[in-house]
Amino acid sequence: MAKPVAGAEIRASDADRDRIAEILREALAEGRLDPEEHSERIDAVYRAKTMGELEPMVRDLPVAGQPSPPPSGSGAYAGAPPPDQNLVAVFSESKRKGRWQVPARINAVAIFGSVEIDLTEALFPQQQILINVTAIFGSVEILVPENLTLRSSGSGVLGSFEVETNDAIAADAPVVQVNGYAVLGSVEARPKRGALIRDLRDRLRVQRDERRERHAELRHGRQERRDRFRKDLDG
Repeated sequence: MAKPVAGAEIRASDADRDRIAEILREALAEGRLDPEEHSERIDAVYRAKTMGELEPMVRDLPVAGQPSPPPSGSGAYAGAPPPDQNLVAVFSESKRKGRWQVPARINAVAIFGSVEIDLTEALFPQQQILINVTAIFGSVEILVPENLTLRSSGSGVLGSFEVETNDAIAADAPVVQVNGYAVLGSVEARPKRGALIRDLRDRLRVQRDERRERHAELRHGRQERRDRFRKDLDG
């Protein structure tokens, strides 16, 4: 009877390598790894043959989709997700735009005022973003990149609640959900045409593809050398 193969000795698949590479990309985007460390680990990932060789690459990193471990001692954990943000405009205006890290939840309240939320140049540390809006005799305007998913669940009471829903092509694109209501006010959310998410993930995805192509070329070169060696032996 054949002896069972230990988990660490199981051969790694391309999907396993891609999963580990995704964790490393998240770690670089969050500042847990510097570019040199990330490059070294990515190269090791695509050279790995077994699961045991992959595991050390992410042993000191949190698993994607799970919260970071709490810090020891006082002070905020450097890699923690950005806190929820409240944007309130009462007889005034409140704006959030430019390059910023979007939290998982944004609360926007406009009472006889206006709130503007512009995500077109923002970074998205997590995939799911919830925006709760309340507009009473006021207005809330939300702009998002056109390559993310935009959904809504809201209503207008003697007012308008208009969300131009959008479904991203990429399955891993961020999802923005807009909930709330407008009373004698207005809520508008829409993709800004031509505005795309341009952050580290896009560049790192290109780098991953380039590395995979490079490793494929190396494997092809090794196979050619083996074939020539066998041919020489046969000759």
